[in-house]
Amino acid sequence: MTKQTIELEQQAFHNFLPRSEGEGKTEQDVLVEKNGLSSLVPGKKCINASAFTPTEVSRIVDLRSDTVTQPTALMRAAMAEALVADDILGSDPTAALLQERTAKMFGKEAGLFVPSGTMGNLIAVLVHCEVRGSEVILGSESHIHYYEQGGISTLGGVYSHVVPNESDGTMDLRKVETAIRPDDDHFASTRLICIENTHNRCGGRCISVEYTDKMGKLAKSYNIKFHIDGARIFNAAVALGVSVERLCQAADSVSICLSKGLGAPVGSVLVGSHEFITKAKRLRKALGGGMRQLGVVCAPGLVCLDHMVQRLDCDHRNARLLAEGLNKMAGLRVDLNSVDTNIVFIDVGSESSLGVEEISEALKRKGVLVMMMDRTRIRLVTHYHITEDDALRVLTCFKACCLHPVFLQLSVY
Repeated sequence: MTKQTIELEQQAFHNFLPRSEGEGKTEQDVLVEKNGLSSLVPGKKCINASAFTPTEVSRIVDLRSDTVTQPTALMRAAMAEALVADDILGSDPTAALLQERTAKMFGKEAGLFVPSGTMGNLIAVLVHCEVRGSEVILGSESHIHYYEQGGISTLGGVYSHVVPNESDGTMDLRKVETAIRPDDDHFASTRLICIENTHNRCGGRCISVEYTDKMGKLAKSYNIKFHIDGARIFNAAVALGVSVERLCQAADSVSICLSKGLGAPVGSVLVGSHEFITKAKRLRKALGGGMRQLGVVCAPGLVCLDHMVQRLDCDHRNARLLAEGLNKMAGLRVDLNSVDTNIVFIDVGSESSLGVEEISEALKRKGVLVMMMDRTRIRLVTHYHITEDDALRVLTCFKACCLHPVFLQLSVY
């Protein structure tokens, strides 16, 4: 990959998605512009910070999810230059490298690239519960239970035994143990326990190493497998100050999303034992997940591992800035103790001058996109396109909502 190639990719990227100098860039974008493929040196400064100018009123601040991120210039260059082969007929070298590196990072024997986290979770459950009529213990607010269309039941004949999630995203270990079925012909066989880290619907909460170890020990004592839906596992590791290997040490398998806070355009990696991944690969093919020149979409994943993990704390700081500012506004409440990472839930009280839908529509007119979770809650998710100045701009817009709705018809920049 030459410097000229990278510069062409960078130029094409900016032609496709114009943005101001420094706006939404990560440190590797800047390094690519200046030095080609120079190595990234971590720094303490928020590496996507930049100045917001009054002329940028057309800029969209998209806080709906960290899935809205655009691939960085380095990711686009890596995709263009990736070594590829037909992965179904043999082994795509770039995919093989991503799978191997991810597995090693998590302390597991092998890895498998899958198109989505939903497919990764589905495959994991179906491998661990390969006997139809098996049962998996899940949290009531878990992504697998809430957002994945009941695929484990529809496609795998796996029954969900739902245990209530606590506000911090955990499940009471005593309730989990009680949910484990005895060896009795009347019951389905409990074969798997799943947790989610970070926990999306509980506000991006981090599940601690200590809790994860206890859950793994409980599962092992009953000869049950243990899977972690690690859609935002790197956010958890950064916030907790531990390695992902240590955090997931007790798990038999982990699904790791590359297309959320890490910014890849697509894909997740499933990691576990060699035996688990062998079975997982067969299931991936049956589900339509066998791919040809897979390295094109795996190459951004390698960029994620090298450059995107170390900047996640910037997203966490911007989320904290939003949370603290919003919590001071009349009619809005944020549980500051729940803001562990890059997700902020806002409770809109009855005393608010506007309801959830009205606030969302008013913000949209000012170029701020948020997600309505239900009739009383709004979710904000920070990511590498969101700068500190963006967060301050969002607070200004929310403040206008709280003071008087008519303010939103005026410029607040």
